[in-house]
Amino acid sequence: MQNLLDPAILFFLFGMLAGTLKSNLEIPAPISRFLSLYLLMALGLKGGFALSRSGLTTEVAISLGCALLLAITVPLLGYRLLRRLVSPFDAAALAATYGSVSAVTFVTATQFLDNQQIAYGGYMAAAMALMESPAIVLAVLLANAHRRQVGATLTPTTAPANVGVGIGPMLRESLTDGAQLLLLGAMVIGMLTGESGQVAMQPFSGDLFKGMLAFFLLDMGLLTARNLGQLPRQSPWLLTYAVLAPLTHAGLALLLARVLNVPTGDAILLMVLAASASYIAVPAALRHAIPEAQPALYFGMSLGVTFPLNILLGIPLYAWVAQSVLN
Repeated sequence: MQNLLDPAILFFLFGMLAGTLKSNLEIPAPISRFLSLYLLMALGLKGGFALSRSGLTTEVAISLGCALLLAITVPLLGYRLLRRLVSPFDAAALAATYGSVSAVTFVTATQFLDNQQIAYGGYMAAAMALMESPAIVLAVLLANAHRRQVGATLTPTTAPANVGVGIGPMLRESLTDGAQLLLLGAMVIGMLTGESGQVAMQPFSGDLFKGMLAFFLLDMGLLTARNLGQLPRQSPWLLTYAVLAPLTHAGLALLLARVLNVPTGDAILLMVLAASASYIAVPAALRHAIPEAQPALYFGMSLGVTFPLNILLGIPLYAWVAQSVLN
């Protein structure tokens, strides 16, 4: 209940309400893009400042290793299950969607931990960056393998230029994505400037952060409401997957954190990252790399079901479970 009464979460709910009522309230696309970049830049700076204080320790390496392992394991498990429900191309796209991460969910989780005074490592922003690309690369590999297996080809008039393209160009595109570069660049700048940089940037990356997050979540609420109409057309099994997959993935992250003695705050963020689903990076990449998949399917499930589930209920649930198990 305390999480629901957070102003940022209330703005998300307000956006959903306004969208459901067909209001003409709208956040212009350039402003939405700016808010997204601001949040990534502020998050990267915070992570860099934290890394400047702590340094690169064994604890950091373990947490980042857990993130990378989850980024590979989750999409492979998802693809194996989803092949029984949808076509191989849709299965690959959904596996990538649920194997990648949502930056906004992660940012909201860090704000929740700050409010609850639960310590976590700023380097977890690097974990988020590590977890974004592997699922996309795996999805393209799986889709290409299926094309070769069935001998499926598209005519030159209908085939995009990069259908069946090698992993090299796709990997380069993922790693040079502007949002990804901004996050990592801000983190490096935070590490180099340290405490003096944190003091100088406090009005930007600290004081403004909460308001900017609330503004962005208002936009996400409007976008979520627009995608709710697609849900009744989806299979009940897929809707069940959209609800249970995040819980299962969070459970895997918690198990890994317990085995490797990951600190509680870091474990909560690992659970949030594993449970989240991408609705920005993956749709942008797969729309061209796997044109056979249905964007309405993977975009609608991630944004219409999984995103609000994690924002409203998942984050406090993961925090409570992690504290109960690890403390």
